[in-house]
Amino acid sequence: MRTSGTSVTVTASVLVLAAYTLRRRLIERRLRKKRKQASQSSTTLDPTSAEGWASLRANAHALLDQCCDRFEAATEGRTWTPLPTSMKKALHEPLPREGISREAQCARLASLLPYGVGNTHPRFFGWVNGSGNAGGVLPELVGAALNANCGAREHGAIHIEKQVLEWCRSMMGFPPECGALLVSGTSMATIVALKTARDKALGIDSSRKTGLVRAQAGVKGALVGYMAQGAHSCLTRAFDILGLGSDALRLVPVRPDFTMDLEELGAMVEEDRRAGLTPFLVVGTAGSVNVGAIDDLDSIATFTEEHGLWFHVDGAFGAPAVLSEMVRPRLRGMERASSLAFDFHKWLHVNYDCGCVLVRDREAHLRAFSERPDYLVGDERGLASGQPWPMDYGPELSRGFRALKVWSHFLEHGTEKLGASITRNVEHAHYLATKLDATEEIERLTPVSLQIVCFRYVPRRAVGDLDVLNNAIVVELQERGIAAPSTTRIKRQLVIRVSITNHRTRFEDLDLLVAETCNIGAELAAGDMSLRVSGSGESDSGASVSSSVREVA
Repeated sequence: MRTSGTSVTVTASVLVLAAYTLRRRLIERRLRKKRKQASQSSTTLDPTSAEGWASLRANAHALLDQCCDRFEAATEGRTWTPLPTSMKKALHEPLPREGISREAQCARLASLLPYGVGNTHPRFFGWVNGSGNAGGVLPELVGAALNANCGAREHGAIHIEKQVLEWCRSMMGFPPECGALLVSGTSMATIVALKTARDKALGIDSSRKTGLVRAQAGVKGALVGYMAQGAHSCLTRAFDILGLGSDALRLVPVRPDFTMDLEELGAMVEEDRRAGLTPFLVVGTAGSVNVGAIDDLDSIATFTEEHGLWFHVDGAFGAPAVLSEMVRPRLRGMERASSLAFDFHKWLHVNYDCGCVLVRDREAHLRAFSERPDYLVGDERGLASGQPWPMDYGPELSRGFRALKVWSHFLEHGTEKLGASITRNVEHAHYLATKLDATEEIERLTPVSLQIVCFRYVPRRAVGDLDVLNNAIVVELQERGIAAPSTTRIKRQLVIRVSITNHRTRFEDLDLLVAETCNIGAELAAGDMSLRVSGSGESDSGASVSSSVREVA
């Protein structure tokens, strides 16, 4: 279509946009008219005028832009910037009696954006942290608007969670009828799984009603479990929390590749039975926290079946590697587990926090937690329908809408893209290992199993304490904003530990890490501390980034 006397073409998209804008204005006008006619609570916390709502919209849009800018620039600048002293002091103000303006509120929120832990940056290699994703901002907005309690009842959020749990069962090869629950992370998932295992071993009614002491008296001897040395500490904590005692979780020696020695496991189980104890659980690890080792899960599954034991898999970050064609064959046997705990917020990069527990015996899972007082009785119709509820599978009644960001994340990216990102990180780890092996001053202490590489800097000239030196290198890398590895101990030696669970990491980031590790190591070994960027996080103006970091960024 052409306007009279001109050659300007009005496209269909412009017409659609104009029609949408007009329709939106008409709707807003009607809504404002209705709001003026409707009475409002005198104590409402919502805006009370058209101007108030307009301010909320404008400031929310501006803050969303700043959040998107933050993600768009995630590969640039410093890896970690500590909170400045002035902001730390400001965070000791008294509890406010009066509120602040919307503009001031959003300014305070935006001021926090530069001072995260650093895990959105491609050179964050510490611990096992996921790097998040820009699209994760959107479900958080919708989740806040819905404000759904996902502990119970019949509403849309519950069905989103059911969909996510169906995907989890399918992804991990568990049967459709198994028990499942979304939780804060693997620590809570482990407690849910191990409580179910404990209650089933002791008799669920006895364990829940008469208490652990009396329930334990009803079995042959005290319950004991087994995991490989180097398995996640949340397992030990779960034994403590569940009243079994951390000493009841036996540490099985590992082989040279840091996986569980099954011959040692068999000997320990037999010895404990002869001693009058009751073995009930074996934990297999799909990616150990220290080195990324994957136990022989298939053989452990066979062992537990033969000995009548519960087989739990700690798959905190490693289980989602089932999406990687490179890693999937090494996880064979995970689908045979009695229970599985894993996180979405690590190697799948869903924004914190969300984990999952799958329990093969759904009935045991349900009986281990379900309890309904009078005020929580269900119904066949209405809001109280939709049995059973998520609260029946875990300890929480009040639960946030965690499923929404997982659902949105899988819809946005799909499993092929997520699996390819995991594969690339494994390739990164092997590349880094090769680079380190070719560097004279570097000693690598562990094989590369998944995405973790452990090494230490060993200078040509002797130094007093290599542990102190390597710890100092890590701190310098962090404080200078270059990279953020962490440390651990391998065979009692402190090592630099690099865990690559980051979809933004590039091979050049690893080149820079090796170069700067050697540079800083040489400085420290020579005793030349004059180049140290001290107080980088305490300056209100922010610390500069070295030229080599700027080049990569």
